[in-house]
Amino acid sequence: MQRRHFLAALPVACAPLAHAQDRTLVPLKFTLDYRITSQTAPFLLAQQKGYYREEGLDVSIDVGSGSVASITRVASGAYQLGLGDLSALIEFQAQNPGAARVQAVYQYYNRAPFVIIGRKDRGIGQDFASLKGKKVAAAAVESTRRAWPIVARRQNLPADLFTWSTTEFSARDNVMVRGDVDAATYFHDSAVSLFARMKPEELAVLRYTDAGVHLYGNAILASGNLMAERPQAVAAFLRASNRAIVETLADPGPALAAMRQREPILDEKVELARWAITRQYVAGADTHRHGLGDIHPQLLAQQIAEVAQAFSLKAQPSVDSIFNRSLLPTAAARTAKA
Repeated sequence: MQRRHFLAALPVACAPLAHAQDRTLVPLKFTLDYRITSQTAPFLLAQQKGYYREEGLDVSIDVGSGSVASITRVASGAYQLGLGDLSALIEFQAQNPGAARVQAVYQYYNRAPFVIIGRKDRGIGQDFASLKGKKVAAAAVESTRRAWPIVARRQNLPADLFTWSTTEFSARDNVMVRGDVDAATYFHDSAVSLFARMKPEELAVLRYTDAGVHLYGNAILASGNLMAERPQAVAAFLRASNRAIVETLADPGPALAAMRQREPILDEKVELARWAITRQYVAGADTHRHGLGDIHPQLLAQQIAEVAQAFSLKAQPSVDSIFNRSLLPTAAARTAKA
């Protein structure tokens, strides 16, 4: 029988699952969207420092293979929690109407780190119009590529401004370095591998955010069953994760150490450079107003409409079906420290 007596006097969103003594840890499986890097180091910090255990949780963290896979894992019940792109979740909800099988509960990337990086020696400058007639590498199905029509509309540019060159994720750096293409799509913080092979001054980084596109990026996702049966476990996971995120924003050193304990082969210098980019999107401008992890409902409604048009969705899910804000840690706890 699940133990609930200690929760009676406390709100779900702020009550620990149990006291440190005399408890049974709640097992939770959390899937990342991709492999382990500094992008997700705060979650490893929370695990290593025992923040999840302090909240009554036994959390396992597995690597992923993309946002769509993360959403599918959580929706199927194979994982209770995951990390995935909000635009991909909008598409999933539109294609699977009815009771929400998975919802976002904490906005990790305040803005999606979508960029197109071009070679300056190919005539690409600091505006998207300079991509006219160029060849741009991207995976067949990935968020940055699929969101391009939103940028095109905001910039009054044709959607076919350039030609796509379908390229596997692992080959993008190679085709850029060889000059097989003029540009490539990236998550901005994933481009550190390219920056290590080409001088940054040789490259033009075209950010979707600079085009006036305000899309929320990867969020913490929770399964509908977990939300219904154990909402206090979701709240506990968010408190522990948020604690580690705030600490990593203030000092990434311990989180990088936790990351390298899991993946010793990772280069700390490279990962520190990656985190320097990641933090710009995690602690975006909105977070100074409403704190880490939260969203503006009006902005999410706008994203739903834009994604529905860009992805040719037949239905538009509601804001509430996509994002559940009820289990967020307190606003004071979600304030990023300098």
